[in-house]
Amino acid sequence: MDMNGQARQVARILLQIKAIQLNPDVPFIWASGIQSPIYCDNRLLLSHISERTRVHEMMREVAIKAFGNYHIVAGVATAGIPHAAVLAHLDAKPMIYVRSKPKDHGRRNLIEGRLEPGASVLVVEDLISTGGSSLQAVEAIRNQGASVAGVLAIFSYGFAKATQAFEDADCPLVTLTGFEALSEVAAEEGYIEKQALESLLEWRDQFK
Repeated sequence: MDMNGQARQVARILLQIKAIQLNPDVPFIWASGIQSPIYCDNRLLLSHISERTRVHEMMREVAIKAFGNYHIVAGVATAGIPHAAVLAHLDAKPMIYVRSKPKDHGRRNLIEGRLEPGASVLVVEDLISTGGSSLQAVEAIRNQGASVAGVLAIFSYGFAKATQAFEDADCPLVTLTGFEALSEVAAEEGYIEKQALESLLEWRDQFK
């Protein structure tokens, strides 16, 4: 399957299971304060067996094609952890996960699991908005003497700020689907009206 076909298929799955909500009239408020007509919650994917299986199969196909022979799969806490766990299982590779901050007790770990210096790590995230949490995980892994093959995510808003941040960090980013494919599928299959689509695109354009 070509990348565009894959992106559309994943977008369709996320829309069907309502992991992506579209509401141009009453925007969602993100933790960052951004008012958005779109909200993506890929945690819902975990509750749908056939859809989850298909998306994770595509994740594995893309991971092998885009990143080659990485040694370890790393999940970004918290939403990236289950997807990383499945990918690591399918790949028969070790897994670690990276916290947003070190534990305040016990060993005070930032990275959980065994990470050997020199290992090549694939970082898995559920979605990319600004890219901050993913790149924080990338930095933590590099600080332990390992290398990062790249970041693989299910969905990206495609913000220019995130694209630039990954370029500045010299970290490849690949996502299964994104805003453009989502917009196309949502309009074609009646999830949003034409006028609502225009509002969605206008909102997106302000971040280019």
